[in-house]
Amino acid sequence: MRILYIASAFVTDAPSKPSRSLARIATIVAITTLISKVTGAARQMATAAVFGVGPAVGAYGFAYAIPSFFLILLGGINGPFHSAIVGVLAKKERRDVKPVIETITTLLVGLLLLVTIGLIVFAEPILRFTASGLFISPEEALRQGIDPATYAVTQQTRLIAITQFKIMAPIALFSGLIGIGFGALNAADIYWMPSISPIFSSVAVMIGLGLFALHLGPAASLSANALLGGQVLAWATLAGAVAQWLIQLPVQWQAGLGTLKPHWQWQHPDVRAVLKVLGPATFASGMLQINVQIDIFFSSLIPNATAAVSAWSYANFLVMAPLGILSNTILVPFFPVFSHLATSGQWDDLKSRIRQGIVMTAVAMLPLGALMIALALPIVRLVYERSAFNAEASQLTASILIAYGMGMFVYLARDLLVRVFYALGDGTTPFRISLVSILFIILFDFLFVKPFGAPGLVLATIGVNIFLMVVMLWFLSKRLRGLKLHSWIQPLMGLTGASALSGLVAWGLWTGTDTVWGSQGFLLLLINLGIAALGGFMVYGLAAKQLGIPEVQVCLTRMRAKIPFL
Repeated sequence: MRILYIASAFVTDAPSKPSRSLARIATIVAITTLISKVTGAARQMATAAVFGVGPAVGAYGFAYAIPSFFLILLGGINGPFHSAIVGVLAKKERRDVKPVIETITTLLVGLLLLVTIGLIVFAEPILRFTASGLFISPEEALRQGIDPATYAVTQQTRLIAITQFKIMAPIALFSGLIGIGFGALNAADIYWMPSISPIFSSVAVMIGLGLFALHLGPAASLSANALLGGQVLAWATLAGAVAQWLIQLPVQWQAGLGTLKPHWQWQHPDVRAVLKVLGPATFASGMLQINVQIDIFFSSLIPNATAAVSAWSYANFLVMAPLGILSNTILVPFFPVFSHLATSGQWDDLKSRIRQGIVMTAVAMLPLGALMIALALPIVRLVYERSAFNAEASQLTASILIAYGMGMFVYLARDLLVRVFYALGDGTTPFRISLVSILFIILFDFLFVKPFGAPGLVLATIGVNIFLMVVMLWFLSKRLRGLKLHSWIQPLMGLTGASALSGLVAWGLWTGTDTVWGSQGFLLLLINLGIAALGGFMVYGLAAKQLGIPEVQVCLTRMRAKIPFL
């Protein structure tokens, strides 16, 4: 979380640019991000169709955890490398940037090359630590009552995961190079390439899956070639990361932003400035990824871990897409308002805006969560159920999606409260709270995963988010001398009731249409789902309007600005 505060400080210090330029940049980023999201969705659908929830994709969920950790931590936009380089070099002339970029690249390649070698050499011990459930002995499996067929799948998953981990280990190296490229290009006001480069990663995976499917033929043959399929998936993922880096190089070189030539100016002031920011920023961002690693560990302890981690990944993707859109719609406009009110000492207005933000979050997220709960199965069927992704896989994924629906509100409300702390100039408090929350993640995973299986992972996350919200509200109330939380209860309870009603109506409409004319085939399934969702949203809109909550209209206005056809 702290990295967001650091990044916001960079933005504040950056020189102002004409509004037309900012609008053009925003348009470029928005369009390329949308294309990237669509491509990512196609990648997920292709993976589900080819592998379902079988050993190849299950093993991938465990093997990719650490490579993706590096890709998000080092290679992500707004990641530590990107933010540190932009913050230090944005005001520099390009001729001054070149030796700094080359020195940082030299240092990075040497360090991450050693990390990559270590990951390859110690692949099995690392997986034994991060996914110990895959290494269960036959005697322990018998003691736990795991049937032989499930145990055989688990062992196959383990072997595939070790192979995939070794193949994808170099992603650690390329992640750092991608992050440096992102930072260098953005510091030079080149935005389109960093935004569009993730598309190549998804395209590489889809090409690999396509070639694999063409080579082996029908889906029945794919399950018998899980090891080969797992290798193809891993190599395609690595190829995507390499392509994501290579596609940046010509633009970076042409702009004079450094080459691959070794450079050794370790004492350069700008190099030292970047490294000074990079250390704490990497640590802060890395702490956020520990949650995922803990969930991966506990998911390996589920008896049918192969299917569980696969379904968890598919459900997570269905949640992140709408959550990202609504997050930008709701959270982004509030941050500068919070900052202005905090800076000017308008505490009563700040408290009012915090309440408004929480209520607006509830306006958007509670009905979305209710509809996800009510329509989880048809949503999963529409997006994923084809070829190797069968009805059983849909049921498992839908159960996880239902759990996600239960926590939509607290997920976004937590992020809103974090931004209040940043507006107050306090990045330390939410960071310390996050450190303490790691203990609760372990506790809740331990309590929920065994009785609930894969949905327990999500329920544990919800529990942690509730803990974070309560603690942050307590600190904010203490710092702002009261938040008048009693004034929040009535609108939140009313919106919860309206959302529950919308979910019941949506479920009734889905059940009715499915009973009358069935839901076989993509088009009929889409029509039934559309009728149910539209009916649910209409009932929610009518019910919410009767509550007389002003935030309902404000939220609708903002969403219409982002989504014109609403």
